[in-house]
Amino acid sequence: MKMLFKWLTSKAVRQACETRKQVWFILNSQRDILSEKAIAEVSHALDEFDKEIVRADGRDAVVALTEKLEEAGARWLKPYPYAATRENIKEFLISGVFILSIFSFFIQPMKIPSGSAQPTLYGNVVTDLKSQTNAVIPDTFGRLIDWFKGIDYHRWIAKDDGTLEIEPVQTVAGFVRTQRFRVGSDSYTFFWPPDHLEQLCGARPGQKFKRGDTVLKLKISSGDRLFVDKFTYNFRRPRRGEIIVFASTGIPGLMQHTHYIKRLIAMGGEKVRIGDDRHVYINGKRLDHTDRHFELVYSFNGPPRESVYSGHVNDKIGMIYSGRSLAPLFPDGNAEFTVRPGHYLAFGDNTMNSFDGRVFGDFPREKVVGRALWVFWPFTSRFGLIYY
Repeated sequence: MKMLFKWLTSKAVRQACETRKQVWFILNSQRDILSEKAIAEVSHALDEFDKEIVRADGRDAVVALTEKLEEAGARWLKPYPYAATRENIKEFLISGVFILSIFSFFIQPMKIPSGSAQPTLYGNVVTDLKSQTNAVIPDTFGRLIDWFKGIDYHRWIAKDDGTLEIEPVQTVAGFVRTQRFRVGSDSYTFFWPPDHLEQLCGARPGQKFKRGDTVLKLKISSGDRLFVDKFTYNFRRPRRGEIIVFASTGIPGLMQHTHYIKRLIAMGGEKVRIGDDRHVYINGKRLDHTDRHFELVYSFNGPPRESVYSGHVNDKIGMIYSGRSLAPLFPDGNAEFTVRPGHYLAFGDNTMNSFDGRVFGDFPREKVVGRALWVFWPFTSRFGLIYY
């Protein structure tokens, strides 16, 4: 306890302990090439340091002990060429292993690609400003402020006559995604473009443009970046209403080799209905805003709308308000779906625009990666711990 107090209150003691650690590390690294005498001398110096550092009183005494240990190390240990470079590489590798361990066993970063979880979590939103006559792109300062909110602007005025060509998304250096748009000899490159950007921005290959024409004028709101908690579910099962992330590989009907994020609705063996009142019924019991994790989902007022909490709609209600099929596995309020043993059923919060368990059904619980934990980008009202 006394040594801990000295370490916390004295910079000289902390530096002395760091020197002791380095000498000990080098000694153990060189044991196979050092003589027995050298090993004995350095070991003795370390033992003496350990005894004296506890009794050392004052900065001068600590510094003297440190210098004595350094002298023993310099005399008996073999010097390394490019010692500073070696030390930096070692620290870099240790940090890399630590970070990889964190991402492998505790947390995993993830980007929300679509709007199926809105308004809880936001995906990429592309707004075509070209079609809005009064749309104005902010000045440099305004764009900087918006950048911290995850908003970026793109304006491309053709420098040449020609037709629009759109190249496929490319991956550079293993992780940088790019997509190039070209008119004649002029081109515009997007870095980390949203999925299906050409469809979202209304660009059509083959469109003709003249020099000076505005080809693209876009506002892109980046999807939320979040950390996924991979640790908790090692000790317990996911609970109803939690926002879970699961791998799609091997699940029929889903885009393969990616991740989906949805709210857990039902577990194996449970019977599920989606009533015409936009509430889910589990084994005949209705979920509503008094149930944990569903306080916001079922806080709706008025007709169902996109990106607004509107409960959960079945196919009948979805057809009335959207004119398209949203939930083929739940055609009306009487249709019942039984979750298979060892499986989960999950829905998106954006019930009017979500490809979820109402379409592809349940999935094996082994596919669960973790639960949504923390939004770390952008700096909006959603930044921080995710409220379920």
